[in-house]
Amino acid sequence: MGYSFLNDYSEGCVPEILDILGRTNHAQEVGYGEDALCVEAAGLIRGETGCLKADVHFVSGATQANKIIISSALRPFEAVVAANTGHIAVHEAGAIEATGHKVCTVPTADGKLIPELVDQVVKTHIDEHMVKPRMVYISNTTEVGTVYVKKELTVLKEYCGANNLYLFVDGARLAQALTSKANDIAMKEFAAIPDVFYIGGTKNGALLGEAIVINNENIKNDFRFNLKQNGALLAKGRILGAQFIGLFTDNIFYRNGAHANSMAMKLADGIEEAGFGFMAEPESNQIFPILPNRVIESLLKDYRFYRWADNGDGSSSIRLVTSWATKEDKVDRFIADLKSANRCA
Repeated sequence: MGYSFLNDYSEGCVPEILDILGRTNHAQEVGYGEDALCVEAAGLIRGETGCLKADVHFVSGATQANKIIISSALRPFEAVVAANTGHIAVHEAGAIEATGHKVCTVPTADGKLIPELVDQVVKTHIDEHMVKPRMVYISNTTEVGTVYVKKELTVLKEYCGANNLYLFVDGARLAQALTSKANDIAMKEFAAIPDVFYIGGTKNGALLGEAIVINNENIKNDFRFNLKQNGALLAKGRILGAQFIGLFTDNIFYRNGAHANSMAMKLADGIEEAGFGFMAEPESNQIFPILPNRVIESLLKDYRFYRWADNGDGSSSIRLVTSWATKEDKVDRFIADLKSANRCA
C-alpha cells in the first residue's frame, strides 16, 4: 500500500484517549451528551478558550458540524459566503445546499476570505429576489493549508459585525493553525472572535469528534433539537466527551498539532531543497508541492497522496498531509526518494 500522506486521520488515536475509554468503560452514564465525560470535556474547553458562557456541543465529524451549525443559524432564504476552495463548497456533497441554504463562493488566491471579497457578494445580493447573505464561513487552517493571522480575523469580524453577518470558523484543523509558524494568536484571543466555531478532534489525534463552541446567543437557541433531527445527538455521547478530555489534558491538543506541522515543514524544506515550488506557501500540516508528473508516478509506487491539480505543463500539484503520528523516518525516506526520482527522471 505504501506510507500514507493522504490525510491526518489514517491512524487511530493517542493512547491517552484509549486509557480514558478503558477506565470509564463500565461506568453507567446518562446519554445524549449529558454524561459526566461530556460535562467535564465542555468545562475543559470553556476554560481553555475563555468562552465561559459558551454552549459546547459534541458531534462526530466536520461535515456534520458544518451542516448543523449553518442550518441552525440561518433562515431558509439566508446564505453563507465561502472561499471557492472552502470545504462546504467542494468536499461535502452539497450537504449545505441540501438544507436549503445556498453557498455563495468567491475565488481567493490563498484560500482566505477578506472583507473586500465578502463585500462583493453582499453588494450583489440586493433584494428579495435573491438569497440574503447572513454568514461568513472560513476554515483555519484553510483547505490549502494557509493560516489566518490575528489582524485578518479581526478585520473580518469587524466587517461581519457592521453588516449583520455571523462569522463561523471551521476548526477541523484548529490545532494545526494555532501551532503554525505563521500564527500570531493564542486560543483565547482567537475564540473570542467568531460567533461560532468548532475544535477538531478527528484530524488531531482523536478517534472521532468535533467540539462546537457557540458564543452568539441567537445561535444557541434550540440547538439540541437540530442535533437530534440530524442524527448527531449520540446516545453514547460519552465517547465524544472522552476524546476531548484526552486532547485537553497535558497540552496533547497542541502537541499533536505541533508535531503534524513540524513533519510537514521538514517535508517542505526537503522538497524546496530538491528544487521544487508550492501551490500555496507551506504553513501547516497540509502542503501542496508542484512536481513533474513523471516524478509523481515514481513516488506513487511507495507512497499514497492526492494529486490536487494538473497544471497542464507536465507537472501537477499534489497534497501531502502529516498527522500527530507521522514518523520522521518516513519523512526522511520520502525526501530521499523524491530526490532520487528526480535524478532518474
